[in-house]
Amino acid sequence: MADVTKEQVLEKLKGVLGPDMDGNIVDMGLVSDVFISDSKVYFSITVPAERARELDPLRAAAERVVKDIPGVKGAMVALTADRKAPSSSAPVQRPAAAPSHSGHAHAGPTHAAPGQRPAAPAKSGIPGVGAIIAVASGKGGVGKSTTSVNLALALKANGLRVGILDADIYGPSMPRLLKISGRPQQIEGRMIRPMENYGLKVMSMGFLVDEEVAMIWRGPMIQSALLQMLREVAWGELDVLVVDMPPGTGDAQLTMAQQVPLAGAVIVSTPQDLALVDARKGLAMFRKVEVPVFGIVENMSYFIAPDTGKRYDIFGHGGARKEAERIGVPFLGEVPLTIGIRETSDAGTPVVACEPDSEIARVYREIARKVWDQISAQKADTSRAMPSIVFE
Repeated sequence: MADVTKEQVLEKLKGVLGPDMDGNIVDMGLVSDVFISDSKVYFSITVPAERARELDPLRAAAERVVKDIPGVKGAMVALTADRKAPSSSAPVQRPAAAPSHSGHAHAGPTHAAPGQRPAAPAKSGIPGVGAIIAVASGKGGVGKSTTSVNLALALKANGLRVGILDADIYGPSMPRLLKISGRPQQIEGRMIRPMENYGLKVMSMGFLVDEEVAMIWRGPMIQSALLQMLREVAWGELDVLVVDMPPGTGDAQLTMAQQVPLAGAVIVSTPQDLALVDARKGLAMFRKVEVPVFGIVENMSYFIAPDTGKRYDIFGHGGARKEAERIGVPFLGEVPLTIGIRETSDAGTPVVACEPDSEIARVYREIARKVWDQISAQKADTSRAMPSIVFE
């Protein structure tokens, strides 16, 4: 059977009507560049941001017609508002405001009291997931993924139900770190059953695309893949979902921060100044989009020689603690540089799972406790009854 082509996909998509039923999504210029890998099709559809929830059936229709193409194994489609949607012959109308009991419409964001900022649109959560936390770093090579795995396992060791999402589209590492192979199964509807090991529910692009495949994706494709791995996976009931972010402050980070109700972020850095400079960028990004920063972890903090017991500060020491104090966020802990962490990570047997009574595992469990304490404090604050002011 011949490979599926972009032209075939676009021809099929011409059968999907636009937001106001007056044209098709291809001719209206709403379809992003189509990417095909391993017989799976990825693209996004641009719609007005305020109509994204209303127009989800349009996304589902586009996904269905593409999946019906012979040779297509699957499709990942998302709605995006990365750029202004082209106007059609009929202007796009905002949904009417819901009437109040008194018969007057509730005021929208443009009717905020003087001096108030308009309310941001509510971010859609994941059914059954209590809290989502991002583990991020300003640069690669600081041990962020290893920290993510061991933090997730430490949260589980502390008695919580935990999942982990590998959001590093370009370099997914969870299949190797957690020694999981194979493809996830599709269950009812569009839902996918997550993979599991060590009591963690796991999803990663590494399960969907072969390790050798180069992921040459732009913003809308990354956004589409991330949101589908979040919302079309049957996570079940979880206390915490840990998201291993890609390094830096690009499309994946902004998608997560702007469209997902993150409880907060954990920043991973090594002690040296160069790493801390990049960590500051990550901290600044989360603060700019109003995501709480739970604190900083100093990874590879020091090295204890196994033969002499002598301590070596290979990358310096204490830089992350000083940075946390300087900017006023918690310092979560120091994780030493050990051969054991490297060996267990390479073997797919993370140290918290295979050496639960070790000193290193204790460090991770203490970091997990500090993070969970902050999540619990957040929930206590939001559970209090708050006054509601409605302008009519």
